[in-house]
Amino acid sequence: MSFPPLPAVVILDNIRSLYNTGAFFRTADACAVERLVLCGITPRPDQGSRQRRAVAKTALGAELSVPWEYQADTRTALSALRESGYQIVAVETSPAAVDLYEWTPAWPVCLVFGHERDGLAADLDGHFDASVRIPMFGEKRSLNVATAAGVVLYELLRRRLLC
Repeated sequence: MSFPPLPAVVILDNIRSLYNTGAFFRTADACAVERLVLCGITPRPDQGSRQRRAVAKTALGAELSVPWEYQADTRTALSALRESGYQIVAVETSPAAVDLYEWTPAWPVCLVFGHERDGLAADLDGHFDASVRIPMFGEKRSLNVATAAGVVLYELLRRRLLC
């Protein structure tokens, strides 16, 4: 069964982990996202052999099937997507963010995920149309960034399938 691409682009802003990057590729493939945009220090599948092997280990070939591009500067990538009509959405744990299950996406949508420890760069503030968070009930109040992407992308996929 062929499924049209989910009208979503995922931007990875300075994701440092090779394995998280690979997991993003795998989830992007599973949800049929349009493409991934790797920014800043985010590892790329076309870099050195160590990075290529580590990304490929987690991506399980999705790095070959998911369209992707590299942009050194996240703001440049966001501006281009905004000009193309995308709603730009930060996925973060900020208390000011809207609960994922209360948010209504405007298609097409661009989801931005930040550094595993530091989150989204402060200089990106003001570049987002919305911020969403996954509700957390445990003590840690956070998820691994690649796991969070799975939750958010499958919620978007669920909503798109219901349309």
